[in-house]
Amino acid sequence: MAIILNIETSTTNCSVSLSQGGETSVLKEDYSSNYSHAERLHIYIDEVLKEANLEPSNLDAIAISKGPGSYTGLRIGVSAAKGLCYALDKPLISIFTLEALAHQIKIEEGIIVPMLDARRMEVYSAIFDSEYNQIRNTQAQVLDENAFAEYLEKGKVYFIGNGVEKTKDLLSHPNAIFIEDKLPSANEMSLLAYNKHKKNDIEDVAYFEPYYLKDFIGLKSKKDI
Repeated sequence: MAIILNIETSTTNCSVSLSQGGETSVLKEDYSSNYSHAERLHIYIDEVLKEANLEPSNLDAIAISKGPGSYTGLRIGVSAAKGLCYALDKPLISIFTLEALAHQIKIEEGIIVPMLDARRMEVYSAIFDSEYNQIRNTQAQVLDENAFAEYLEKGKVYFIGNGVEKTKDLLSHPNAIFIEDKLPSANEMSLLAYNKHKKNDIEDVAYFEPYYLKDFIGLKSKKDI
């Protein structure tokens, strides 16, 4: 029964879970609107291990939510995961953030569109069917009133994630269903990471990088203007 530490830092939700055999046994997260990763991540890691009465050496693997999402959040999470893998000599498993987000809901028919807020009218989105098979690749997508039109005409489309807020103001189609106030969580990573562990689907710790999807664009300092 594989014991896996799961780390999710792609949005404001600093989330850590401890899973055994693909089931979450302990979950700690800061489901707020503020970034607290630097302050809370290592505290949560310690807390989930203590609550499960486990030592870091008992872990079989470390799983990280790889993105897309917040540049800073992803960097903090990946750095922590890689550090643990090096220190403990454990394998690293990566989970696509939008795939884990899609698993927060179950549907019988239609499609799921997990989406994360990006800049202005842009979201990071992917599309999954009711069996969680990815049917459209991950994109940095600029929203307008025609977004997802081809899918909305065919059936129910369930939108989930913090990109929903800007999307629901644009789309008024009766097949559009908006699931609000949801962020990626380490809870849904548990089974996905376990399935990857069983197949030995692991990353090269030395070369692994977050999936940013887009290049980072920093704000120019006023002192340089």
